[in-house]
Amino acid sequence: MPTQREADEAEIRQQIDKIVQGIRAKDLKALEEVYAGDVVSFDVEPPLQHVGRAAKLKNWTNVFTFFQDVSYEIRDLTLTVGDEVAFGHGFGRLSGTLGNGTATSGMWVRATLCFRKTGGTWLIAHDQASVPMDVSSGTAVVDLTP
Repeated sequence: MPTQREADEAEIRQQIDKIVQGIRAKDLKALEEVYAGDVVSFDVEPPLQHVGRAAKLKNWTNVFTFFQDVSYEIRDLTLTVGDEVAFGHGFGRLSGTLGNGTATSGMWVRATLCFRKTGGTWLIAHDQASVPMDVSSGTAVVDLTP
């Protein structure tokens, strides 16, 4: 029989799987179910922060508009789980076919997910996606792979 910590980690991994499947299916309703109402997101696109579930879903709407077909993958995910909060970090990549028909392998971003247990369900309270920056030129470095 799994410990509570193991059961919680399994549930969090299921929530992350819902994100992956929701993105691939362009299913906003599925994505809505994994974010806390007050989620704060530090995404790769401006502004510096997106506050609230509606703002996070607007980001995904923009992605779904940009891509004709979209895929998402996560690599090297590490989770640390407590009683009421948990966090994970790894690498994520959007890829697929753009609206103009061009195929793209996308770029890898560093991903951090912070979960809060609310009403017995693990929801994302904060996420951050970032890319390294070349300090001398001030440009993002988007050609790295994990």
